[in-house]
Amino acid sequence: MTRPSSKEIKVVADVAGVPVTAEVATRMSNSIGPAFEGFAPISGTLPFDLEPASFVLAQIAKVSK
Repeated sequence: MTRPSSKEIKVVADVAGVPVTAEVATRMSNSIGPAFEGFAPISGTLPFDLEPASFVLAQIAKVSK
């Protein structure tokens, strides 16, 4: 698994039904990038996948409460 680009994050978020601006996608890429780099040595051995669109969904849910 490699660090996702802001373009990839925008596409995944749009498909997930949580559209984001290019600026937000770039911020997401910059903020989750270190996690991808930290997990790189054990990539493929963990039973989960990092999915950036969930971050925006969680933020929307938090704001609406």
